[in-house]
Amino acid sequence: RPPTFLPDSSVDVSDLSLSLSDLDAPLPPALFSSLAVSGYESTSRIPSVSDDGCAWSETPGGVSAVLRIPGLRGQPAGALAAEVAETTASVTAFGMVVWSCVLRGRVRPETAAFACEEGEGGVPVVRIEAEKEGTGERLWGGFIEQVGENSIL
Repeated sequence: RPPTFLPDSSVDVSDLSLSLSDLDAPLPPALFSSLAVSGYESTSRIPSVSDDGCAWSETPGGVSAVLRIPGLRGQPAGALAAEVAETTASVTAFGMVVWSCVLRGRVRPETAAFACEEGEGGVPVVRIEAEKEGTGERLWGGFIEQVGENSIL
């Protein structure tokens, strides 16, 4: 079978005055200062379960998560709390840790805030936010690095 050739699809970009070394240069930090990204992650330790129970968003300076953990169904929001350390976040019910995770980066715990409210279908909603450690912190691309070993859900 004879080789097939694609038609010439080259484009003349010489008027842009760019060189290959320009493409290797780092992007200016100011470009990222207003960047915000978001997504969903599973809150389950079971790899085959993708419950999208963590809706996260982040900027270079901070991170937030809205947790809807199916295993908390029926727990009153008033009995829940969240604790944030430099590299972990935990949810407690009646003072006992029932879910935790390792964060994808470091936060300043003294800036952390949380709120718990009743959610749809009896699954409470836990909102957590905190400032990232350091200025101009890189984007993490998520909230949960790993669901904690002590999670009983």
